[in-house]
Amino acid sequence: MNNTGISFRQVSKRYGGAHSPLVVNAIDFHVPKGTLTTILGPSGCGKTTTLRMIAGLESPSSGQIFIDGRDVTHLGPAERNVSMVFQSYALFPHMSVLENVSYGLNVSGVPKQEVSERARSSMAIVGLGGYESRYPAELSGGQQQRVALARALVLEPSVLLFDEPLSNLDARLRRSMREEIRALQQRLKLTVAYVTHDQSEALAVSDQIIVMNGGQIAQAGSPRELYENPQTEFVAGFMGEAVLLNGQCLENGSVELGPLTLSTPRRLNAGPVKVAIRPEAWSVHPGHSAGLQGTVSKAAYLGSFQELTVETALGPIFVVASDAQGHWSPQDDVTLNISQRGVSVVAA
Repeated sequence: MNNTGISFRQVSKRYGGAHSPLVVNAIDFHVPKGTLTTILGPSGCGKTTTLRMIAGLESPSSGQIFIDGRDVTHLGPAERNVSMVFQSYALFPHMSVLENVSYGLNVSGVPKQEVSERARSSMAIVGLGGYESRYPAELSGGQQQRVALARALVLEPSVLLFDEPLSNLDARLRRSMREEIRALQQRLKLTVAYVTHDQSEALAVSDQIIVMNGGQIAQAGSPRELYENPQTEFVAGFMGEAVLLNGQCLENGSVELGPLTLSTPRRLNAGPVKVAIRPEAWSVHPGHSAGLQGTVSKAAYLGSFQELTVETALGPIFVVASDAQGHWSPQDDVTLNISQRGVSVVAA
């Protein structure tokens, strides 16, 4: 076993008696030291429970948890050298920014002079210099997020945990904060476990993504691996709104999908297959010609691209068409063709 970072060995969690359902079911994973791993999945999949078990806020029902080679399975939060940034930020409203950031050091008995130096240094790292005497109510959502981050960093944890940290921010701020968190993690070489249900957030910040479904790990790998080579229908659908279509693999290895023929990078047995196609993999052409013919039933204009639903012989297909492909309206007759990028055969 790699003895640095976070390791789970056959960890399970159930609430209640032995016959209660498992919230987390015998999972194994490793977060290498100095990297950021996102635990991604829909509501109720077990991702927050997994994060709380790393933090020591929940105890596993079975299995072992290691942090930097030390078995912490039965240790409390204070004994783990782990800091957590919560979705709600959990700031003390009656304390100034400096007092909020200093709080963990003060209760740990760190000398006053050192507390002040470390707190100010931590605030400078997240761009909060000059905000020492402000109160949480006087700050924007993004500034409150930075205070929560500074308060976690000041403890110099071996592991930093984030639970849906950006869900309370608007879209533009979410993008800039996720870039800041990623840059900070890389600069300080922090070991981070990050929980989100937002696929684009996970793709943007992660070295590794663990997709959970029903308390189990559906697939783990780099963002590119999960996006381009999903192993299951669930992962394909969750990592980017792929449409799953029934195809037929031929003896020569190509796949027939209605009137379309695709080549596949991996060799498959001849017979029925499922093909996952992402919305951006389609190209749209006016009128009916060679390809998959259809009629636009819905069209939404989003600036540099359009989102279309096209009714075809294979069923309704969701398409993201770039501006360069033209402008479409409901009832337009179109033909869809496909690029090799954004296409995966997920089940043979």
